[in-house]
Amino acid sequence: MTAAPAVPIEILLVEDNPGDVRLTKEALKDAKVRNNLHVAMDGVEALAFLRKQGKFGAAARPDLILLDLNLPKKNGREVLEEVKRDPALQHIPIVILTTSQAEQDVLESYRLRANAYVTKPVDLDQFLKVVGSIEEFWLEIVKLSHP
Repeated sequence: MTAAPAVPIEILLVEDNPGDVRLTKEALKDAKVRNNLHVAMDGVEALAFLRKQGKFGAAARPDLILLDLNLPKKNGREVLEEVKRDPALQHIPIVILTTSQAEQDVLESYRLRANAYVTKPVDLDQFLKVVGSIEEFWLEIVKLSHP
């Protein structure tokens, strides 16, 4: 008897850099865990997606959010703060995935209750490795809640 295929993990990537979006998609394409990657290009779009507003009325609730800090319209800190203040969303793990190595950004992200802070490497192979390690930890090791 074979097991039923696992339900794909829903991931929301909030990233305005098309190159990083493409690399993240590539890294998750070969993931061991089936996943559906949704992309929001700015903070306003991310919050609309999470709140199922406008064109996102039928959007899936993400199991994991990968959030860049440096976004147009509403930055990653503002998105993080709003999500963690919203009782309907605050349970969703948020991994900050950013180029910033500034200690202040790290401290502020954890103060706002980010679940992890990961610095994006500039090197392609390292970037793919970083996204792969996020996938392995958050999608294979950690038990995500499905409310």
